Amino acid sequence: MHTSPNTTLGVTLNVIGSVFFALMFAYTSLLTALEGEEIYGWRILLTLPCLTLFIIFSGYWPQVTSIFQRLYRERYFWATRLVSSFLVGIQLWLFMWAPVNGYGLAVSLGYFMLPITMVIVGRIAFKDRMSRFQQIACFFALIGILNQLALSQTLAWPTLAVCLGYPGYFWLRRKTDTNNIGGLWFDMTLSLPLSLFFIVKGGEVLASLNTDSTLLWLVLGLGLISALALAFQALSAPHLNLSLFGLLIYVEPVMLMLVAVLLGETITAAEWLRTLRSG
Repeated sequence: MHTSPNTTLGVTLNVIGSVFFALMFAYTSLLTALEGEEIYGWRILLTLPCLTLFIIFSGYWPQVTSIFQRLYRERYFWATRLVSSFLVGIQLWLFMWAPVNGYGLAVSLGYFMLPITMVIVGRIAFKDRMSRFQQIACFFALIGILNQLALSQTLAWPTLAVCLGYPGYFWLRRKTDTNNIGGLWFDMTLSLPLSLFFIVKGGEVLASLNTDSTLLWLVLGLGLISALALAFQALSAPHLNLSLFGLLIYVEPVMLMLVAVLLGETITAAEWLRTLRSG
């Protein structure tokens, strides 16, 4: 299949982002002293300044200023920003909450199912065209998902939250022409008040400042990894249609499943069969 330079760049950036997401998923095992909500709070708080510096030094700040200008020009644009921030906020919280609460595999399964839902949205909403190879990949993925549904007859709520929530978020970004790193920055900024609430509510990091700075350094590392993961994913999005963007998500769940197993979660024989077929 012929691939344009922009598509090649998009794929490369997306895969790099997936590596950082998997690293962050494993990194949360070092933060067992924190509740999932507090991890989410620190992630947002510390990701934002790192992401801001990345955007400024990479020359993407005009994308941010453009969104601010649209808030004044477009009557209901602010409402779409609130919805967008809410949709991605749920996903970012779940990503931090799941591995420390025994739902790592459920989230991994959600990411296995997500590409198909993304392809469906891309085909219906944006008339995305797929290569023969991509169609074959979708066919086998769909067989795996149907097999999973037939055997389990039930899905954990984190699985559904991932495979149904993310397509709505990316659909809204494309419909509102904010499918870039500037749009991501704005979504993260609107999530800041909630993140501060979770930080104050948890209080573990703040309480440890006078006794042990290790936890503080760990959450600082979380912010850096999170910023890199989100930045590379956001930079890839404008170069890919929604269907290809969705199919590339298969890079991430394989990594997440390996991380979940390394963190001590177990998979039964039946679950191994379903997971392999889903992949």
